[in-house]
Amino acid sequence: MSTDEKFENAKDKVGGQAKEGLGKVTGDKQTEAEGQTQQGKADAKDKLQDARDTVKGAVDGMFGKDKKD
Repeated sequence: MSTDEKFENAKDKVGGQAKEGLGKVTGDKQTEAEGQTQQGKADAKDKLQDARDTVKGAVDGMFGKDKKD
C-alpha cells in the first residue's frame, strides 16, 4: 500500500471518528451513522489493499521477483 493510500485511509478514519463523535454529542443520529460508515469504508479499503499486496507478494515470490522490480 502506498503512503498516499495509507494517509487517505487514515484521514478518512479520523474524519469518520470526528463526525461520529459530533453526532453523539449533538444527538444527531444521521451524522453519527455517517461517521461510522466513513470509518467502515476506510477499514474496508485498508483490508482490500492489504489483500492485494499479499497476492502481489505471493505472485512475485512464485516468479522470483524482487521487491525492487
